[in-house]
Amino acid sequence: MAILLVFCMSATLGQKAANVAMALFAVGILIFSGSLYALVLLNLPILGAITPLGGLCFLVGWGSIVVHAFRAKPS
Repeated sequence: MAILLVFCMSATLGQKAANVAMALFAVGILIFSGSLYALVLLNLPILGAITPLGGLCFLVGWGSIVVHAFRAKPS
């Protein structure tokens, strides 16, 4: 959903900002969901420590959208 939102806002945010946000969301999805799947399937508790890094990528992605939205020049 977040990637779709960024895609729709890419004209407003600018292409570079949209690419950064989409990359952060994609990495966040891979790390967050991937570590949870691996934690359950491989039964390795250490993978639980990696999960918050995916959440951090989500937060930084949302933060970059907010920062670039405030920096965007009204047309």
